[in-house]
Amino acid sequence: MTIGVLDYGSGNIHSAAKALTRLGADVVVSSDWARISKADGLLLPGVGAFAAVMASLQSGGHVQPLLDWASSGNPLLGICVGHQVLFEKGDEHGVVTPGLGLLPGAVTRLDATRLPHMGWDEVTAPAGSVMFAGIAGERFYFVHSYAALGGPDGTTWGRHEAVDFVAAVEQGPLWGTQFHPEKSGEPGLLLLGNWLASLGHKLG
Repeated sequence: MTIGVLDYGSGNIHSAAKALTRLGADVVVSSDWARISKADGLLLPGVGAFAAVMASLQSGGHVQPLLDWASSGNPLLGICVGHQVLFEKGDEHGVVTPGLGLLPGAVTRLDATRLPHMGWDEVTAPAGSVMFAGIAGERFYFVHSYAALGGPDGTTWGRHEAVDFVAAVEQGPLWGTQFHPEKSGEPGLLLLGNWLASLGHKLG
């Protein structure tokens, strides 16, 4: 099982790669689509601002290959801002930036008095979730001030203060998590293991 991790200058690449390697995957960290396209699944990391991540993807020539990858039904997992850019757009300080448009909705600033939302929180997954199979009542690590507030079928919800937001999405081979599974200890490893298992990887 080979997993490609798209290297476009994001900061959480190596922690995610290390977690997948720990689960027995062969990980290729690269910006070269000739290598990435041979992988069984692709992880899109991301930290920082929505607009900056999209600018990096654009300047690196990664937007169309990502869209082609997803439209072909290949497995894609976005983490943190890598999850956010799966949506149609991001609105930061009134500046709207188009996203990849693979999921409906916008990423906006959380209406909360304490930002960023940082720390460990539970999430509410839908019945039959593959992503959260065998995971119940666990906490995951969040650090963000923006999130999608509406999601499609397969949405897992989180809450900060009184605001419900999209904590994760699974739509067939397209997965995304607002939290960092690679920084969430054993529950995060279980979730990443569920992703690998959904691709046919047999966990040791």
